[in-house]
Amino acid sequence: MLDFLSVLDFFKDNLPDPLDRLAYPIAGMTLAMIVINAVVMSTALYTWFERRVLGRFQSRRGPNRWGPFGLLQPMADVVKLLAKEDIIPDTADKPAFTIAPILLLVPMFLVFAVIPFGADSFLGRLNVGVLFILGVTGVSTLAIFMAGWASRNKYAMFGAIRAVAMLISYEVPMALAVTGVVVLAGSMSLLGIVGAQSVPYFLVQPLGFFVFMTAAAAEMSRAPFDMIEAESELGGGYITEYAGMKFGILQLAEFMAPLATAAVATVLFLGGTSGFDPIPGQLWFLAKAFALVFLMLWVRATWPRLRVDQIMGFAWKALLPLALLNMFVVAIELVVLQDSDTGAITRGDLWAMAAVNWVIAVVAIVITANVLGQRRLRPETPVPSPLANMAAEAD
Repeated sequence: MLDFLSVLDFFKDNLPDPLDRLAYPIAGMTLAMIVINAVVMSTALYTWFERRVLGRFQSRRGPNRWGPFGLLQPMADVVKLLAKEDIIPDTADKPAFTIAPILLLVPMFLVFAVIPFGADSFLGRLNVGVLFILGVTGVSTLAIFMAGWASRNKYAMFGAIRAVAMLISYEVPMALAVTGVVVLAGSMSLLGIVGAQSVPYFLVQPLGFFVFMTAAAAEMSRAPFDMIEAESELGGGYITEYAGMKFGILQLAEFMAPLATAAVATVLFLGGTSGFDPIPGQLWFLAKAFALVFLMLWVRATWPRLRVDQIMGFAWKALLPLALLNMFVVAIELVVLQDSDTGAITRGDLWAMAAVNWVIAVVAIVITANVLGQRRLRPETPVPSPLANMAAEAD
């Protein structure tokens, strides 16, 4: 059992009476160190895994020099970044320039602090966990804008503006997709949502799951939505002027984002720690999160980068209507199926909803693709040029 109250009780029982008042801050610092170290080490391992898998997708080896199978490559990267000079442009807004990377990293740690890894294995016990996650992740928009503004670099500023526009646009369909989950579970508590999933919600709400994962990929600036760091146009985007460990912190937050997204999606749509005995729930959680991470990595390795107008149009013309459709369909189904006295909904009702919603999802996605998709281009019939036989006619 790992939550704040259990750690607090441990320190209260073991600290001498004069130091009893320090139990609360010590418990908080202990949990903070657990979260920070576990997440940072997981992110370091994920950077190695991503680079190795991308290498396989692209028919190359990936990192393979430092350690067995290249496992020590993340450590080598950290040493390299620590040895690099921390350069700040003379014209930069130095306080904002320094705070921006930290402001981008902290929300990732806060997300992991409220993820339930079991009935009694979570650090923050919140009855509004969904609202908390939506709130803290929204801070990344401010951090990215601060990084671009403080750099006093036109490419960084353009990248930051493009990022803010994209992040705000995709936050709307993502929030609506999460609303469908909250309405169906009848709770904003992450633990309550996990407990309500007698049938995983990605089966009951396939359209909501699709919208959430797509919007999350855009929020993370992952391919095919990585337009805010387009090397051919903006250099490194909002991180153009960053070097040394400031650059390292920004990269840490970027690679940590898929892990946080996979953890949140596992709780909201895959039932969290639910599974089959005798496998522990924590292992089920890790397996589901790993599957989602691999899915996002597969998409990154497969799809080409979109244009900025395509990215923005997809948010407002495709994902927003699909998210609204999912929310209203789920609400109507609840009114029809739930018990009028208790408001409960049975496992059979959830399977019935899944059958209906899969049909609606397929039809809606096909219609959206045909309405918004590019028309199939047919090559014109080649016409010989009248100049082709000039030399022969002249002879």
